[in-house]
Amino acid sequence: MQHLGDALGLQRGSLYAHIGSKEELLFDVVAEGADRFLTAAHKADGLEATARARLTALLVGHIETAATHHEAATVFLSEWRYLSEDLRAPIQNKRDEYEAIVRRIIADGIAGGEFRPDADVFFAATLVLSAGNWTYTWYRPGGRLTPAEIGTRFAQLVINGLTEED
Repeated sequence: MQHLGDALGLQRGSLYAHIGSKEELLFDVVAEGADRFLTAAHKADGLEATARARLTALLVGHIETAATHHEAATVFLSEWRYLSEDLRAPIQNKRDEYEAIVRRIIADGIAGGEFRPDADVFFAATLVLSAGNWTYTWYRPGGRLTPAEIGTRFAQLVINGLTEED
């Protein structure tokens, strides 16, 4: 907390007047990250579009969120599990809601004939989440691709796997 106080120009005691505890601060940052990702997922899922377009929009939104809000995304994706159980539960609910959106989009694609009927929703969703969630570890602004281009390329790879026969 001393480092944070120094960075903000506040004494540690003054900082505690604004923040109840380190864990409350962690929760606030984690919740901000979770909400940003969930907002992007709801936006993608709410599109009047094909499952392919919704999945692409979801991955683009995920990568853009991770890139644009790098600090909150990093804390959300890497530190949420260190919250106490009572503070971790609402974050887990948001993570579950996000995962349900990913699974629903994939299941919609299978049901609508866009994706192969033998596609495994669980593994496809796990791939989408894994690809998106690790972006914070390697993405750097100013690279050769924008976040939207990265998300689109990830989506193309996933969609190709969901549509091509072995």
